[in-house]
Order: sequence, then C-alpha cells, then structure tokens
Amino acid sequence: MPGTGLWRTKSVEQSILDTDEPDTKLRKNLGTWDLIVFGVSVVIGAGIFTLAARTAGDMTGPSVSLAFVLAAIACGLAALCYAEFASTVPVAGSAYTYSYATFGEFMAWIIGWDLILEFAVAAAAVAKGWSIYLEQVFGLIGVELPTSFEFVGGLQFDWGAVLLVAVLCTLLALGTKLSARVSLVITLIKVFVVLLVIVVGVAYINADNYTPFIPPATEASASDTPAIEQSLLSLILGGETSTFGIFGLLAGASLVFFAFIGFDIVATTAEETRNPQKNAPRGILGSLAIVTVLYVAVALVVTGMVPYTDLATDESGTRSTLATAFAQHGINWAAAIIAVGALVGLTTVVMVLLLGQTRVLFAMSRDGLVPRGLAKTDPKRGTPTRATVLVGVVVLVAAGFFPADKLEEMVNVGTLFAFVLVSLGVIVLRRTRPDLPRGFRAPLVPLVPILAIIACIWLMLNLTALTWVRFLIWMAAGVVIYFLYGRNHSRLGQRIKNGDIAAGGEVPRSSGSAE
Repeated sequence: MPGTGLWRTKSVEQSILDTDEPDTKLRKNLGTWDLIVFGVSVVIGAGIFTLAARTAGDMTGPSVSLAFVLAAIACGLAALCYAEFASTVPVAGSAYTYSYATFGEFMAWIIGWDLILEFAVAAAAVAKGWSIYLEQVFGLIGVELPTSFEFVGGLQFDWGAVLLVAVLCTLLALGTKLSARVSLVITLIKVFVVLLVIVVGVAYINADNYTPFIPPATEASASDTPAIEQSLLSLILGGETSTFGIFGLLAGASLVFFAFIGFDIVATTAEETRNPQKNAPRGILGSLAIVTVLYVAVALVVTGMVPYTDLATDESGTRSTLATAFAQHGINWAAAIIAVGALVGLTTVVMVLLLGQTRVLFAMSRDGLVPRGLAKTDPKRGTPTRATVLVGVVVLVAAGFFPADKLEEMVNVGTLFAFVLVSLGVIVLRRTRPDLPRGFRAPLVPLVPILAIIACIWLMLNLTALTWVRFLIWMAAGVVIYFLYGRNHSRLGQRIKNGDIAAGGEVPRSSGSAE
C-alpha cells in the first residue's frame, strides 16, 4: 500500500521537527572548531601510527603516499556531499537520516545497520590497538604489565581496551561539550607529536629508498595468500596477487582509507551544532584537509627513512609502526614519544567513534526502528545516556574478548557503502527538493557526486573477496531484523497508518509530532 511499504520516506521537515521533542532533544552547544577538533581527533590515529608503515612494507612500497592521496580524493568528493546534507538536514544520524529523506525507510535501515558495523567494529579495533600501546608505554617506564591475559577456557581478556571504553563512555554521557574540550587538549598533543615526527624524520631521508616507487608485483605461488583474500578487482581482472605492483597500490589505497574514517562522524553531530548550515561543512572539510596533508607528509618521511622491505610484517606476525623507522636509526627518544603519542591519539579516536555510534543508534531509536527507550536524553546534560550505555557495553565486550584481525577492512567496506548512498542522495534530493534551503551546496552536481560514487566503488572492489562475504552476511542479518522488528515499530509507518502524515512523509497536518 502507498506509504506503508519499504520505500516510505521521512521528509526533511519532519526530521527537523522531531528534533524538538522534549524527551529526545539534544543540546546545541558545538561550534566550528569543536567539529574540526572532533574530525581531526578521530582521523589522526591508527592511520598515522600504524597503517602507513605496515601498508608500505606489505603492500605498496614507497607509493603508500600515493595510496593516501587516492584515498583522500575519494574522501574529499564524498565530503562535499556530506557537507551539503549536513547543512540541509542538520539532524543526528548522518547517512542514515539522509537516506531516510531520499531513498526511503528500508534503505535508511540498511545504511543505519551498516553504520553500526562501521563505528562499533572500528571502536573495538582501535581500543585494542590502544591497549597494545599502553603496554609499550608501561615498558618504557620499566613496568612489565601485560594489558591482556588468558581467561577461562583459553579466552583472551583485554583489560586495557575495556578500561578505555568504560572511561570514554562515561565521559560522553556527561556531555558532548566536555568531550569536545578533552578532545581539543589531546588532539593538540598528538598533532604536535606528528609534526615532530615529520621535522625529525626529514633529516634521515635517503632518496634511494623511494626507488622503486611502485615495486613490481610479487609472483604468486602455492604458499601465497588464498584467492579469497586477494582484492576482488584482482580476481575479476585475472591478477594472481595484490601484493605490490599496480594491484598492490590500489589495494593499499583501499586499506589506508581506514585512516580517513571519522570525518563523516562530524555530520552525526550536526543536530548539536549551533549554526549547522555554516559550521557543519567547515568542520567536515576543514578536518579532512588538515589530516590529508599530515598523512602524506608522514608517509613520505617513513618510507624515505628506511627501505620499504624493512617495514614488512615479519614471520612471527610482528607489524611495523612509525617507531620502527626511528628505532632503526637509533633515535630511541623519538620512538618513545611516538609510542606515547599513539596512546594519546588513539584515545580520542575511540571516543569520537563511540560518539558517532551513539548518535546513529539514537536517531534510529527516535524513529522507532530500534526500541524507542534508547532515544531518551538526560534532561540536565542533553545526552542520550541509555544509548551511550548500550553502545559502551557492546563495544566493551567486543574489545575485551574478540580478536582485532581483519577488522579494518570490514570497517572500510561499510563506510564506502555509506559514502556511495550519501553521494547518490545529493543528486536525488537536488531533483526532488530543489526548494530546500542549503547552507552549503556541493559544486558541479551531478558530476562531483558521480565521481565520488565511482571512486568509492573502485576502492570497494579493491578490498578482499572475504571482506565482501562477511559484509554481505552482516547486511543479510540486518534485513532479517528490520522485517522482524523495525518495519512494524516504525513511527513513520504508524503516523501514516493513523493519517497523521501523508504517504510521502510530509509534515503532519497538526503542529505536534506525537504519535
């Protein structure tokens, strides 16, 4: 029936109207710099401190800097689309909310379920990385204190990751503005560390280490990685391996894309921004520009300091980090600072990922697609305490008990999928609602969104076939949950059924938004 099917849309006006409900109202107390801090604080972390060196040694060679540029181009195109949506639909939920207004409820649920995968898995993975650095920092001060130990039945328990998630969720429950202030202090520290790495490392660059810039592809053998763990593009085009060579560079771009994840989280805080029409686009584009420059500079420094072969993962599975290059030159004090900087840097990464996950769950709950009780906000602090606690418990368990292997690629495929829908949504909304006031307009529409879609699909094809299998299983589980719960409890569906809203999701005939 019209208005009760999978494609019922929630109008932009209705989405904005719902933000004024007293029990689910978020406090508007963020400005441009708060958003830039959130963006930089979540993006500068795993990418600079771990991915750059490891990807160079295992996949791309010195061309890892070019891999960062390719990933940044895709992110930049998508960022323009996010900026337009954030200024037009300043509502929590980011891509989920945008999809609800353009593609309908079913696609909104799919993208919301996808974002849950992105943020929760990323937060758990980075929390485990933080725990490893915590153990290293303990070692620097002469304290041998493992941050994980064997639990019952051989199960590993990572108490360091659990402690971090518990503390950060408490901080987020106390207020978003407080979180922004803490992020500012920590972000200044880690940007200083990154700049120190660049300045000190430049003196040790040997130009010979940049040759060959794109190493020749390794020859496949029976002992090589199984075909299902090759990039999907390599399999489609008949390549035998995606280690080094052109396929390695493209696969590396898809992997280091993980380093840019986070700028889209700025869009999830648009509802808490004082002037989202101006501040949200500035926060999204500003944070992306800053981290791109830092990433490329660090990649050039680390691959110039040592041969890329010295950065490869060894037979025992030990992975290289930025500290590896400095340790080889005997600059132990810099290696120590990098370890501390990584510990500090990953703290804010986890915090903002938790923030993004909470806001997406909050938006889905307010729409009734998950239990409504999760959308209730604290009357004093204006934060969704219940949703924060639930997210904290889930991420805490995942970070405490589950291994982190292969998580980066799972996060990447989910994020790229979200980018594709947001970019397509800009084209759709320009055609269906040209009358909407837009504080920021993406240039050259539909060219820019189309290029963003092509770039993101290209990166998705360069992820492994196994990653695609896992992603499809996760999405299939989401479809089942939607039909068992979300479709029947949808507030939009109930409003249409009761005649409070027209089938197209227009604003209610009455000014109230109660069901």
